[in-house]
Amino acid sequence: MQQVYHSRDMQAWEQRWFAKGNSSYGLMQQVAWAIARQLQVLFAQHNIQSIAVCCGQGNNAGDGYLIAQYLQQANFDVSIYASDLGASHDLHAAYQAAKNSAVTIEQGFAFKQTYDAYIDALFGIGLNRDLTEDWQQIIQHINQQSGLKIAIDVPSGLNANTGQPLPCAVVADHSFTVLGLKAGLFTGKGKAYCGQIHLIDLIPTDPDLTAIAQLSPTHIKLPKRQAFGHKGSYGHVLVIGGHAEMGGAVIMAAEAAFYAGAGKVTLVCDAKHHSAILARSPNIMLRDIHQLSQSEREVLINQVDAICFGMGLGRDAWAEQQFEQWFDAMNQDDKIVVLDADALWFLAKTPKPLSRHSYLTPHPGEAATLLHCSVNEVEADRVSAIYALQQRYGGAWVLKGAGSLILEQQLWICCAGNPGMGTGGMGDILAGMLASLKAQFQQCIALHQVVTLHAKAGDILARNGERGLQAQHMNQAIYQVVNGE
Repeated sequence: MQQVYHSRDMQAWEQRWFAKGNSSYGLMQQVAWAIARQLQVLFAQHNIQSIAVCCGQGNNAGDGYLIAQYLQQANFDVSIYASDLGASHDLHAAYQAAKNSAVTIEQGFAFKQTYDAYIDALFGIGLNRDLTEDWQQIIQHINQQSGLKIAIDVPSGLNANTGQPLPCAVVADHSFTVLGLKAGLFTGKGKAYCGQIHLIDLIPTDPDLTAIAQLSPTHIKLPKRQAFGHKGSYGHVLVIGGHAEMGGAVIMAAEAAFYAGAGKVTLVCDAKHHSAILARSPNIMLRDIHQLSQSEREVLINQVDAICFGMGLGRDAWAEQQFEQWFDAMNQDDKIVVLDADALWFLAKTPKPLSRHSYLTPHPGEAATLLHCSVNEVEADRVSAIYALQQRYGGAWVLKGAGSLILEQQLWICCAGNPGMGTGGMGDILAGMLASLKAQFQQCIALHQVVTLHAKAGDILARNGERGLQAQHMNQAIYQVVNGE
């Protein structure tokens, strides 16, 4: 299980290590040597000989000077491009080591030739402010070069904790992150800048180091079905939504529930959609949302194992009335309820305490509505946003997007999935899968495992390309992942 840390905790951990008498410069040398050894292998694979190392003003630059020294000793053609030195004693020692080894050191970042690779050692994990115009231009200049890009610790300009560029960042092909994994490498926009991530873990963790999240494992094996099972053994899912003008979302959620293994699925929606549903999926049981009394709603809720509510419900007066009638009946302590889409809209409008088995799956726009803030504020600190959602409403949460965050008893980050999944209906699919798998396995499957299975299905669908993926084509991929592919 891979732990993910906040930068301040990483820095405190380092200081505790140094307080025990360990050398900070010695650690810098170890880091640089370990990275240089891995780079030699990588560069051999890519036939790279000429390398520009870009060094800033802090200890991250110190790593760069020493990496340059070690690569030159390994017979690579290395030039350093550097800003003025900062105050760090370790940085000055590293600079002197590179100079003593006769590595070419150029002032500024006007590259004198085209290089096969560019190593980014400008800023480390301490950057938490917007870059000046000068630094932005330098980073954009590096990004414009055609060679392989290597980031030391984190791509310069990227907030190590939020994954947000400040406001731009080096777009790396590989990131060699030091000592421990940082949250910003895996969520938000971070994935677009980091490339392949390599961990350089050199010192032992101590009892005072606390992870802020775990990376969700990608290998998930569901239990085999028993020979004597029947449809009643595998969960009954109730899907509710489907305004007269919006039938697609509930159909996709209901079908996803079946393909994820549910024994029975009942769909409650406007009767206008029934013919289309029966033509596609005659195994789905149908009820007319307009024809149910409150007592009939309650009977139906008590018959099922999990409920999926809100897809295509709408936001008009009728939809609001439906939300009030259904929500109060289903919000029971022992009932598994997945809230998505328009149900989240009405929850934000009239906040209600959630039962302990409530699962909510907002995208950043819905999260912003729930928190009464802007989408930019959510994306600026996704970790804080998901904790704020749970604190305000209770329940377990998925904050969808690149590097989806999952908050149950602890925080998880999903590493599977791809940009092609950014298309209409994927959230409806997730909601249906979640209700289905919870109906089947109750608390024996975790929320982060369901999110990962959904993401892996998306990766199967994207094998032939990410552009043009459609949620309606996810069903066969879901079938594959729940059966062990």
